[in-house]
Amino acid sequence: MDNYDAIVVGAGFSGLYMLHRLREAGLSARVYEAGDNVGGVWYWNRYPGARCDVESIYYNFTFSKELLAEWTWTSRYAEQPEILAYLNHVADRFDLRRDIAFSTRVVSAHFDARAGKWRVQTDDGRVAMAKYFISGVGCLSTSSTPRFKGLDSFRGEQYHTGTWPHEPVSFAGKRVGVIGTGSSGIQAIPQIAAQATQLFVFQRTAQYSTPAANRPYDSEYVAKIKADYPALRQQVLKSWGGTTTRPRPDRSTFEDTEAQRQQRYEAAWTEGGWMHGLYKDLVTDASANETVCEFIRDKIRTVVKDPEIAAKLTPSYLYGVKRPVMDTGYFETYNRDNVTLVDVKAAPIVAFTPTGLRTADAEYPLDVIVFATGYDAMTGALFRIDIRGKDGMTLREKWAEGERIQTYLGLATAGFPNMFMITGPESPSVLSNMVWSIEQHVEWIDACIRQMEQNGTAVIEAKPQAEEAWSRHCHEVADATLFPKGESWYNGSNVEGKKMSFPIYLAGISVYRELCDRVAANGYDGFLQA
Repeated sequence: MDNYDAIVVGAGFSGLYMLHRLREAGLSARVYEAGDNVGGVWYWNRYPGARCDVESIYYNFTFSKELLAEWTWTSRYAEQPEILAYLNHVADRFDLRRDIAFSTRVVSAHFDARAGKWRVQTDDGRVAMAKYFISGVGCLSTSSTPRFKGLDSFRGEQYHTGTWPHEPVSFAGKRVGVIGTGSSGIQAIPQIAAQATQLFVFQRTAQYSTPAANRPYDSEYVAKIKADYPALRQQVLKSWGGTTTRPRPDRSTFEDTEAQRQQRYEAAWTEGGWMHGLYKDLVTDASANETVCEFIRDKIRTVVKDPEIAAKLTPSYLYGVKRPVMDTGYFETYNRDNVTLVDVKAAPIVAFTPTGLRTADAEYPLDVIVFATGYDAMTGALFRIDIRGKDGMTLREKWAEGERIQTYLGLATAGFPNMFMITGPESPSVLSNMVWSIEQHVEWIDACIRQMEQNGTAVIEAKPQAEEAWSRHCHEVADATLFPKGESWYNGSNVEGKKMSFPIYLAGISVYRELCDRVAANGYDGFLQA
């Protein structure tokens, strides 16, 4: 049986940086990764058009000046191959692979109270013990496919955007069906439509999507950013979401006239990117939110030539209560002769057949099915592992299948000693720049572990009353906004039978960072230590 100071699950951004920090602390560590290489979500998500929706200049580590200096992004929104190349560069730059077990999935992690250690078992039957168990599994790493009747009978090709093949997939000469119009579907659909003989898009819910306005970076811009990066970093640390693409708004929606609002919305549409940060009340006031909703609806009606198709593509809910989406030519795709939009809310998918699928009112012959049905987000990857705390209770049981998630700072949860979650539920996580949130969590965990080792502390565990107060605070912050009012993967509505409380901290990364720092400065207030 192997023994380590720490075991980390996942070799994406979280696992790689956590391993680096543990090594610097002089601790022995092992990372287990289900894939055969580093990359995390960017290892698995190789679908056509896969691209980050955070600007490249912010989507990188900042802990190393040398790393910042030697890596240059090529465009505003990096594509999957470039992000994966970056993560491979990080792994090579810091010689991380020698402590990573690839093609190895963690199936269970049980806390042994007598030994004061975690007993971790992998899918090949190996067992290892460690004082610290750290999850770097990510919030969006477990793909979700609805349980369609007859799916096993379909004789054509099947793909999921979240587990895409490593070899190229050709759609030339084929009839393709894409199920789902979330972010991955919206990125993939224009690319697939350019190849396929016929593309059927099966849409359950229309989406608000704004142009990414991606563009190559010129050398002068890159040089300026690199020269000013320390100042840029300080600005980002004071931001809400982890970028400075747009400064925090100082105006409410109705302080401007309708003409002024339209001008601001038009400029943002042309500039590209998300639009919910243009006024300070767009995420808190439904009537204010409706102004940006109607602006985007008008754009859809303008871009899409067929009024009936445009109507099907026009959302009716509030902007931002589902994950905002950015696209490159998405709505324009529906002007192509080889693209058909199918409204499966009006006529649901009934069953798959050997040669296609059948909805309530029609049958569609298909050669290829692409599931762009998203992820079992926030808790899916954690629940995939049999994690048991000091009393033998599973994490799944404690959190009531996700309906009653309780954490302390999104970093720890009571009853699970010496277990840390990087960007866990009830942290800013997916509503922030994930790389900077990961970096902050890793550094906080590292500092906590170093202090434990220096002080001879055997165990640290969140106090129940501390996590209850934190969870209550998270809900109070969320309930002051419009975010919990929608059905989305934020609250598990995309997974059949799953329903979560809203598990994301919405006060912003600057506020969150200050709270985490205060807890540490006060001797890890809210934690039991022994």
